[in-house]
Amino acid sequence: MPKGYEVARVAVRQDNRLQAALPRNARLVALDERGEDYTTRQFAGLLKTETAFVIGGADGLPPEIKKQAALLLRLSSMTLPHALAQVVLMEQIYRAASILTGHPYHRG
Repeated sequence: MPKGYEVARVAVRQDNRLQAALPRNARLVALDERGEDYTTRQFAGLLKTETAFVIGGADGLPPEIKKQAALLLRLSSMTLPHALAQVVLMEQIYRAASILTGHPYHRG
């Protein structure tokens, strides 16, 4: 079996698993290096409604997931490893939630 074929099969399986895991009623935000830049306050606005965030692996996200997304969001102009992107996203969710509840954690 050609190597390119196997990579394509793995990508299809990953896309199917991602599609199955996505909540149906949530706004989908896909993290992408070419996405929009948001401030923490703008990001907090995303949390006012049910939002699902999806982070791609080493090869990024499948094109179908990106097309489905209400927003492509960039965490940084620099390339981040998958695990670090998760940590940065969680920190921003915490900061955004602090802003929305009036907690003084965010000082800017």
